[in-house]
Amino acid sequence: MNRKFNYETYLYISTKKLIILVNNDLNENIYKDELTFEEATNEIVFEKLGYILNKNIFQIEKKLKSFIEKVFVIIDLDIFFSLEISVKKNNYKDIIQLKDINHLLYEARDCCKKTIEQKKIIHMIIKNYQIDNKDYSFLPNNINCNNFSLDVNFICISNKFIEKLEKILKNFQITISQIVDARYINKFVSDEEENFFLMTKKIIKGHNPNEVKLVEKTTKNKGFFEKFFNFFN
Repeated sequence: MNRKFNYETYLYISTKKLIILVNNDLNENIYKDELTFEEATNEIVFEKLGYILNKNIFQIEKKLKSFIEKVFVIIDLDIFFSLEISVKKNNYKDIIQLKDINHLLYEARDCCKKTIEQKKIIHMIIKNYQIDNKDYSFLPNNINCNNFSLDVNFICISNKFIEKLEKILKNFQITISQIVDARYINKFVSDEEENFFLMTKKIIKGHNPNEVKLVEKTTKNKGFFEKFFNFFN
């Protein structure tokens, strides 16, 4: 019996290169095309993006015998805005609870939203846990403390850039599944390109336990934490 594979499409965008790649759930590259050029402005990149999509989308859909509806977009441009926020809670020697983390993440996200204008949060990463003035890379299990804080890093991108990107993709009936920052991915990967795309896939699926996954609201019965974050699963 032939197995039916799931496919994911990735679009890499930089000022020197555009790559469109289709990968299956065995991490096999099913299709790939690349367009290289001399360093260009963002506007020229958008023009070339329309070209590479027009050249490849039909060929990919013909090969897969299926329409491409969503893409993961990896952006390697100097357009991201980074913001770090620290939030603290008194814990009165109790064990740190999930709801306590939830509260601080909510507070940090709310502060970020008030600070950034016309920008969208792409990555939300807990950089440090400080528990009774001691730093931890990861949250220890069942730890009591008098107080703790989170240092949370937000990577954001302008809504205008997203709107331009969405407009081009809409011409091919494609929407954005997720945008990721290539520089963030590069912190986890070697220089090998294939490893870069594999690591991108891993990051999207939760490879970094300190990255808080932003998700859409689903049901009214779930709490804010469950609706907006996929964390501590």
